[in-house]
Amino acid sequence: MPLSEQEQRLLDEMERSLYSNDSDFVAAVGSGRGRPNYTMVVVGVLGGLLGIAVIVAGVILRQPLVGVLGFVLVVAGALFAIAPPKRKGASVPPPPSSSRSSSTRTTASGRSSASMMDRLNERWDRRNDGDGGR
Repeated sequence: MPLSEQEQRLLDEMERSLYSNDSDFVAAVGSGRGRPNYTMVVVGVLGGLLGIAVIVAGVILRQPLVGVLGFVLVVAGALFAIAPPKRKGASVPPPPSSSRSSSTRTTASGRSSASMMDRLNERWDRRNDGDGGR
């Protein structure tokens, strides 16, 4: 179902607002996918094909362990093929603590207790209400 004109305008406005107000977030999220590493994709596909051949051999030989080994090879090949490319350099640094709202608490592992959508909705409400913070 296509978007109505009003929904499309609202979506375009939200996208422009995101690019203008949260350029650091856009840069961090946008840089997550680089060029695919075709060597890893080819090796993963070949590993998956080898795994299928091992599964067929396990069925022909009536050896369940050989079939399980083939399944493991198929899964490992698929994971290897879809693995994100390794970036040269450090990982994306965590956001500064001053940008977090006071209502968002972090757990011992460093993850916030509120979901990303909750935080975005809260920021959107604060921005639209104009009260600066709750």
